[in-house]
Amino acid sequence: MMLRKILVVLTICALNTGLYAQKTRKYSNEFLNLGMGASGMAMSNSRVAGTGDLFSMYYNAAGLAHIEDNFQLGYMHSEYFAGIAKMDYLALAVPLESGKRSLGITFYRFGIDDIPNTLFLFPNGTDNPPDYSNITRFTNGEYAVLLSYGQKLKLEGLSVGGSVKIIHKKVGTFATAWGFGIDAGIQYRRKGWRVGLNARDITSTYNAWSFNFSKEEADVLQATGNLVPENSLELTLPMIFTGIGYQFNIKDKFYIEPELNVNMNTDGRRNVLFRTDPVGFDATLGIEMNYKNIIYLRTGIGNFQWIEQLDGEDKLSVQPNIGIGLNIKGFHIDYAFTNLGDQTSGSGQEAVFYSNVISAHFGFPKKNKNNEGL
Repeated sequence: MMLRKILVVLTICALNTGLYAQKTRKYSNEFLNLGMGASGMAMSNSRVAGTGDLFSMYYNAAGLAHIEDNFQLGYMHSEYFAGIAKMDYLALAVPLESGKRSLGITFYRFGIDDIPNTLFLFPNGTDNPPDYSNITRFTNGEYAVLLSYGQKLKLEGLSVGGSVKIIHKKVGTFATAWGFGIDAGIQYRRKGWRVGLNARDITSTYNAWSFNFSKEEADVLQATGNLVPENSLELTLPMIFTGIGYQFNIKDKFYIEPELNVNMNTDGRRNVLFRTDPVGFDATLGIEMNYKNIIYLRTGIGNFQWIEQLDGEDKLSVQPNIGIGLNIKGFHIDYAFTNLGDQTSGSGQEAVFYSNVISAHFGFPKKNKNNEGL
C-alpha cells in the first residue's frame, strides 16, 4: 500500500511539472548530473537499483539503508576539458542502525578558476590599444550540500530514502545564487533482483539569482551590445531515474551485476534517445564484475545524443565508459576512464574528450565479539 502511494505521488509530480517545461531553463544545475564516484561513472551512472554505499546519496538515497559499517567516508576528484573544470566530492554516511537505516551528508564543488575578466581591456574604447594590466581573474563556482536519509521498511527487501539539498553558486563578484530542492528514492531487493526509482528535484529546485554589477561594468556591457542581467529565479524541473538489475553469483566467488536505467526528463524536448515533448527518455546500461568482492571490472554505455550532420541527417552518438576497482579490508579505490565527447560534429569529425576519474571511500566495519575487525 505504501509503495503504491509513493509511486502515485511521484507520477503526479512529474506530470504537473511537465506542464511548465516550456517556461523553465533546460540543463539547470547540470553539475549535479555528471555522476559521483568512479564506480558509478564507469557504469555510465547505472546505479539507481544497485547502489548500497555512501554514493547512494547521489544515485538513490534508499541505498543508504544497506550500509553495515560503523561509518563510511569517501572523496572524489575529477577534471574536465583538459583540467579547465574541476569537480570535488566529499561524503560521510553513518548508520543509525546497521543495515537498516543511515544518515549521510555530501559536499560538492564544481568550479572553473582563473577566468580572465576582460571588461576593461579597452579602457578608452575598442578603437584604442588594449591595456592588459586591466585584466583581472575570477572563479565560477557551484556548490551543493546534501543531507540524506535511507531506511528499510517492514516489507522485506524494500527501502526508501531522500535528500534535502542546498545549492550555492558564485560568479566572481558579479552574481550569486541560492537554491533548495528535494530528492526521493525507493529500492526493492529480492533473490538477486534489484529495482530502484530516484526522483531528483521532485519538488522542483529553485535557484534565486542576485546580480551585482557596478555602474562602470554595466556601462561596458551596454556599450558592447550585451544585456545587463537582472535578479531572477531559475527553476530545475524533476528528472525520474528508474533501474532494474540482477546479481549473478557464481560459486560465491565471482559476481556479475548488469543494470539498465531509464531516465525521464520533464523540462522539454532534448536530443536524448527518445526525443519526445514535453518529456524525454534516455537510457544507460552498466555491468559490474567482481571476484570475491575484492577486484572489480566495470563498463557501461550512455549519453545517447542525436547530432545533426552537414547533409541534414541526424546521427546517434553514444558514450562508452570503463573502469576498475580494488577493495582491501574496507578501503575501496576506484578508477573510471570516461569518454565525455564521442560525438560527431557536423563536419563528420569525431570530437572526443576523455577524462580520468579516481574516487576512494573507506568503510569502517563493525567489530566481532573478540573486538577484531571483520
